[in-house]
Amino acid sequence: MAEIDFILQPIAGRCHADFLRDLLSENDVQRFVASVAFVREDGVQVIAQELKAIAEVTTFFVGIRNDVTSIQSILALLRTGVKIFAVDTAQRSRLFHPKVFLAQYKTHAAAIIGSANLTFNGLHNNIEAGTILFLDLNNKRDKVFVRHAITAFEKLRQAHPDHVFRIADAKTAKRLFDEGRLVDERAIVAPSVTSSVRRGPRDQLKPIQLSWRSPPAHRRRKRKMAPRAKPSKGVTPTGYTPEPEFVLIWQSRGLKERDLNVPSGSNTAKTGSMFWKKGAAEDIDQRHFFRDEVFAGLDWRADENKKKQHLERTEADFTIVIKGLNYGKSRLKLSHNTNTESKAYAQGNSMTQVHWKPVKEIIEQRDLLGRILSLYRKDSDPPEFLIEID
Repeated sequence: MAEIDFILQPIAGRCHADFLRDLLSENDVQRFVASVAFVREDGVQVIAQELKAIAEVTTFFVGIRNDVTSIQSILALLRTGVKIFAVDTAQRSRLFHPKVFLAQYKTHAAAIIGSANLTFNGLHNNIEAGTILFLDLNNKRDKVFVRHAITAFEKLRQAHPDHVFRIADAKTAKRLFDEGRLVDERAIVAPSVTSSVRRGPRDQLKPIQLSWRSPPAHRRRKRKMAPRAKPSKGVTPTGYTPEPEFVLIWQSRGLKERDLNVPSGSNTAKTGSMFWKKGAAEDIDQRHFFRDEVFAGLDWRADENKKKQHLERTEADFTIVIKGLNYGKSRLKLSHNTNTESKAYAQGNSMTQVHWKPVKEIIEQRDLLGRILSLYRKDSDPPEFLIEID
């Protein structure tokens, strides 16, 4: 008869990734069926080695056309050798949403049913609930449960062959991407925020303190702007040329007192600025990346003071979004130190700063300590930027 355990990640003990690796690591896996709404490459990497070992008996049902499941994740699953079926409802208002991981062995089975998707945070850091069932295949009711769970997905595939179909190779994945049914993880569009601009006080609630597992440090891919239609003779076939979107270009690690200008030491002076540093990126040269790539296209000019002509200065429009509240657009100054003979340059330190003065009242707040700053760029002329702190 089934034994039951409960997962409340990351509050109570082990996370979904731990239980899932246990399921996949047993020696006699006869069949593994997984169903998830969302898949990202970092989620696949969590269990990639285990999947390769049982690829011949593994089937995935994966939701697409949901603005989350990516071509990178599908290619990563294909590399493990598992069989993949896409589930496309052809409606953004009706998602394929079940999260089920079912492993069948010779004499028993185990299933995780809950809220966790195949993303790194879904398996580790998000507050997710799940039930894990340990089933005895010698027990009639347990055996029926396993059979019904497996055949339910097969029946879905048979009843809706146009909507539940095999992704057998990279060519099929590329076609789905070209059709807009898979997204590109390199082109992360800024999330929707409160439409009306708010300038009043916000809540001072600090981030919840729960255990956190850091995803593998990511290598910076070539920046890719969100795809948009190429106009023909100045207009699209409908006569409308879509505006460029804000696309993620850089993320910080947890913000510190120096970044936010909220020093706790009485002898520490506020600088009014923040250096753009490596953050979560693994392989950028922070001395040049921001001046030459992120803020390329701005009107940089040498400081008018002859003693400071090693400093380049410019301004840009930044939309500021903090904890989901839109504070509107502000004109912020940027500066870059071009002195390659300096001690800071020799030490590989950042040379580019943003100056917070116009928005210091909303930035200089201790409830933002430890939060992540995401910088988005709109490929307009000149480029515009969006800062989100969450």
